[in-house]
Amino acid sequence: MASTINADTTNGVVVTSDTSGEITLQSAGASVATVSNTGIAMASGKTLTGDAISNGKILQVLQATKTNTFSTNSQTFVDITDLAVTITPSSTSSKILVFNQLQAGTNGHGTIKTVRTVGGTTSDILVGDADGNRSRGNSKIWTSTWGPTTCVAQLLDSPNTTSAVTYKVQCAVPYSASYYIHVNRAYSSSASSNFSYDVRSSSTITVMEVGA
Repeated sequence: MASTINADTTNGVVVTSDTSGEITLQSAGASVATVSNTGIAMASGKTLTGDAISNGKILQVLQATKTNTFSTNSQTFVDITDLAVTITPSSTSSKILVFNQLQAGTNGHGTIKTVRTVGGTTSDILVGDADGNRSRGNSKIWTSTWGPTTCVAQLLDSPNTTSAVTYKVQCAVPYSASYYIHVNRAYSSSASSNFSYDVRSSSTITVMEVGA
């Protein structure tokens, strides 16, 4: 047996005590949970709901992986193919932990940034402050002739929506169209440099819904 606290529908709160050291919580005489020195045990068929199970918990995890290459000399930001993932938050209060790691090579001035798209509207979510003519991103690659450079970005985002949210990685070479940025390969990679050190790498973007 256990002491019981019953939310009775006729007499209000009814307390029955014993010396077992346990407390059973009831609603209309039906047991919901038992509290003891080992913790809280839910009665058969009962579960924790709402904030009790969601706050601070990882509710879902999604990832996009890019294993092929991508190249551009665009001076304005363009999407990197395959590096986009869409998640639908279960609550407007949920946070989305965004983590992307990109491998890329360039012959100069490559810039990377992460963006969020909701309902057709795209917003930068992880870039530096505006400052004159300087481009805004979360990473820059200068030159990487013999191997790709690793660019990492991480942000706890608050999209405040239960609509589908797409997170994606973009890149550009803002200074001049004479420069190129190459994802998952070195800048100098070519048929004539088919050597073991001329690596082909992979890039990912991962999103996690965090209950709040």
